[in-house]
Amino acid sequence: MDDITSQDDEKGRELATEKGRKQGQQEERAREKGKGGLGTGIKIVVSLIVLAIILAVAAFLTMSVSVTNVSPGGSLPFTTTYGVSFAEGQAITIGNTHISVLSYQNELISDIDGNRQKLVMGEDRVISERRAVITTLGVITLVDTNFQINLKYKGDRDNRAYFDMAVHTSRQVPDLLLRKLLPPEIDARPI
Repeated sequence: MDDITSQDDEKGRELATEKGRKQGQQEERAREKGKGGLGTGIKIVVSLIVLAIILAVAAFLTMSVSVTNVSPGGSLPFTTTYGVSFAEGQAITIGNTHISVLSYQNELISDIDGNRQKLVMGEDRVISERRAVITTLGVITLVDTNFQINLKYKGDRDNRAYFDMAVHTSRQVPDLLLRKLLPPEIDARPI
């Protein structure tokens, strides 16, 4: 009888050991899944950040400006000023306005859309009011504003005409977007 009891005890221990082993394996698998879930969460967050960066770059690279004529008279309460220089004799386009300048004996002849005017140092030249629509990704409108540009002639050096340029807008436009309107040839620097 002792043999039978001892065999039963041994079988009971083996069953308990096997049951404990299975339970330990299940707990280990559950811990691995928990770690895998955390790793998956991090992968999802990293993927979303990378996607957001790609979209931001695509939005910046596809930014475009459309400029049209409007009838003047609207309120233009916001002003951003730049110091700019134009290369003499080179046609420059701001929006849909074509500008060229040429200096002669302390005077500047400015040609804006075919309208020529002589300027001396300190005189102003106004580019009439226009409408600018800045879009990205082909369909998303970032800014829709009217603007007018005032140029004040400051003199010339090294075949470049220098101006203070004030850009008046109907709404506040971030400098990054406003610079999309200005061509790189004019070397605009905020004042």
